[in-house]
Amino acid sequence: LAFTSTGEDKEANAGVYVLEVGTGALKAVHQAKKAKYSQLTLSESGKHLAFVADTDTTKVQLRPNELYHWSSGMDQAEKRVDGKTTPEGFHPSAHARVSFSKNEDRMYFGFAKPPVVKDTSLVDEEIVNVEVWTYDEPRLYTVQELQLKNDTITAYTAVIHLEKTNKLVQLASPAYPDAQLTKEGNTKFALVSTSKPYELERQWTGRRARDYAVVDVESGISRKILSKVPGWVRLSPSGEYVYGYHSVDTTWFTYAIRNNSFTELTRGKTFYNELHDSPSPPRSYGAAGWIEQDQKLLLYDRYDIWAFDPETAQAERLTNGRKDKKVYRYIDLDEDKEYVDTRENWLLSVFNEEDKSSGFASYDYKRKRLTPMLAGPYRFSTPKKAKNADQLLFTRESFAEFPDLRITDLKFRSQTKISNANPQQAAYNWGSIELVNWTSLDGKKLTGMLVKPENFDPNKKYPMLVNFYEKSADGLHRHRAPAPGRSTINYSFYASRGYLIFNPDVHYRIGYPGESAYNCVIPGVTSLIEKGFVDKDNIGVQGHSWGGYQIAYLVTKTDIFKAAEAGAPVPNMISAYGGIRWWTGLSRQFQYEHTQSRIGGTPWEYPARYIENSPIFNIDKINTPLLIMHNDADGHVPWYQGIELFVSLRRLGKPSWFLNYNGEPHWPLKRQNRVDFNIRMAQFFDYYLKGAPKPVWMDKGVPAMEKGINQGYELMDKE
Repeated sequence: LAFTSTGEDKEANAGVYVLEVGTGALKAVHQAKKAKYSQLTLSESGKHLAFVADTDTTKVQLRPNELYHWSSGMDQAEKRVDGKTTPEGFHPSAHARVSFSKNEDRMYFGFAKPPVVKDTSLVDEEIVNVEVWTYDEPRLYTVQELQLKNDTITAYTAVIHLEKTNKLVQLASPAYPDAQLTKEGNTKFALVSTSKPYELERQWTGRRARDYAVVDVESGISRKILSKVPGWVRLSPSGEYVYGYHSVDTTWFTYAIRNNSFTELTRGKTFYNELHDSPSPPRSYGAAGWIEQDQKLLLYDRYDIWAFDPETAQAERLTNGRKDKKVYRYIDLDEDKEYVDTRENWLLSVFNEEDKSSGFASYDYKRKRLTPMLAGPYRFSTPKKAKNADQLLFTRESFAEFPDLRITDLKFRSQTKISNANPQQAAYNWGSIELVNWTSLDGKKLTGMLVKPENFDPNKKYPMLVNFYEKSADGLHRHRAPAPGRSTINYSFYASRGYLIFNPDVHYRIGYPGESAYNCVIPGVTSLIEKGFVDKDNIGVQGHSWGGYQIAYLVTKTDIFKAAEAGAPVPNMISAYGGIRWWTGLSRQFQYEHTQSRIGGTPWEYPARYIENSPIFNIDKINTPLLIMHNDADGHVPWYQGIELFVSLRRLGKPSWFLNYNGEPHWPLKRQNRVDFNIRMAQFFDYYLKGAPKPVWMDKGVPAMEKGINQGYELMDKE
């Protein structure tokens, strides 16, 4: 056990101490009159200790940090690195992680550049505070501001070889600032990378490309291996290969370090998202890991697990899920292992795309045999294995079943529920959920979810709320506890009060996101009306962010909805294109050109698309009463977008209300604000869809002088 003392305790002067747990012996391995210690780290065996110390008693801005090392048998910790032994201008970082390799013959730490020092001789009246934004600087000024703290503590990974006369080797550098090591840190090479050459274009592409190099951990000699790779790149566990997914080429690849050779594993094969519908490179389905000694790389396609030879690209499909539309994924039960162990049966999760059921299967790699073990109309958590017993802990849930804890053996032969966290649910009208299918206006087969009240009568007509975002049907069996949500309706809450809830999946056509939503959602609604149990005159719609945008668009095209709530909507894609995502500091350009907003280009390339997809240009066609929530600290969608929508509706005298929770971000985080939002939204929909009395806040508002005093929840007498 190791610890530091500030010296305030009379039993221990300022310093670093090692306590021998077995004997209780306490040893001071470093002492100073005054010191600040950081990154105190013991090796796995406890035989090595490292820490960073600042023993300077002055108030200089440039702190002279020193890296110390102690090992069992040493009397005092020895200084290994200081400002004199580092590259010029660098010093050991107090913020970078210090660690030991698994075999404990290497100690990793970070070099830091000295910070920019303020001129303390200037008085306030002489200091100019101006932001200078430059058109070709790699990072937008707003990004620099948000990353300022991280920039001031940037560190570059280095290693000391403890068994080789404490040789120091720098791995990362300003040219390649980011370093990757294997989990155990014993391998011959490290992987370093930089995104600096591509930071400028990231503002409009939305993706971060990188250059990569491998560095010999013994010598520090580096070799560039990859240029401008967007996607995911890692070292294999043994350090023999660099591997990754190139999102633009939609190809998994390997690079054999020892012979400097590349292999494209999935060229011409579909190992990327088959349902991708935005103007950006599709993501991969991921990797399960490596088989022992980097023999095979396990990759996922949409349904199955494949084993690839990293040098020949020879592939073997291990499961056969595509035939039945079942998705198989490997579950890691031992996070300490670097490899997928072929000597043991693997635990696989199973998801049925057709009915959304799930379960588990066992896979014998040597015999290539799959054994189903558990399946049902539920959603299961990822099991956790007991460290010293063949038992698993997991949860099972459905729309009506709370995710209580369960234990079972490795073959799921029986399950024991060990918690009962939500017994009060039995006293409530909860509801049920089912899949529904229909065809979009442009001929696509679509799926969605329909929630019905518990005592549903198909001969009655029910008010219905439509709530959607993009695609949600895979979450059919997710349990939704009745809590004040931050941005959307709570399904069990509204179902218990006699509402139907419809959540349709949306498939998009690039350049026409608004029209795509219309083509998918509206025929879904009409297909339910045709079943006879939906009150067609009392249908509402609700969504937030991207969902809020789509709702703002829909109510300009149809009067099918009697009331609508749009949270954090974007009514004007032209003005929003030139905005900032204040949460990250990035320009919003990438969102329209390449990602969720799906325009597929700039306003000067596709002006008609921006206009056609912007509800602001058709505000006069809105006849649906609209409730808008948009908060003034929203870092995702500029809140002036919500204001644009509201003041335009107000200008036309159309029924509309605007909620702004002061200081809250994209959605309310404070519980009292969430409760308030859910109360107002329920009162809004109850008034329009169920004929409930109108609340005071909808009739007279809440004047500024009454904010925080009178909420206006009181219901007025019906006229």
